[in-house]
Amino acid sequence: MKVVIQRVTKASVTIEGEKVASISNGVLVLLGIVNEDTQEDINWLSNKIVNLRIFEDDNQVMNKSLIDVNGDVIVVSQFTLHAATKKGNRPSYIKAAKPDIAIPLYEAFVKQIETDLGKKIQTGEFGADMKVELLNDGPVTIIIDSKNKE
Repeated sequence: MKVVIQRVTKASVTIEGEKVASISNGVLVLLGIVNEDTQEDINWLSNKIVNLRIFEDDNQVMNKSLIDVNGDVIVVSQFTLHAATKKGNRPSYIKAAKPDIAIPLYEAFVKQIETDLGKKIQTGEFGADMKVELLNDGPVTIIIDSKNKE
């Protein structure tokens, strides 16, 4: 699994003109899934996301986590995170998991974040044409790949 985490002061997801998710202080998580992903990837990434110290403390030092600031989360599925761009100019998405594998993993990821965070989170809709709007705070944008735990 690969995620792009963006610290936001606000974010929303709109599908066919209807706003389906909206948060203020928290993170927008773009999630890409491959066939090899497992519950182990989900557990590791969820724990990393909710405990990542990317929110400022009283001294303006990034020292607080989502849990510490009671932050909100939107998770959006994004197969394009696994784009292969080595050859030519048209990205290949062959690494991205097909819906029959990706949807159950996506749903399990959302449930795991809710469990780890201790509250409901918001989501886009898997496979939908979504309009994602955000105000990146900082900007703080972090990319994490569960297959490359750096």
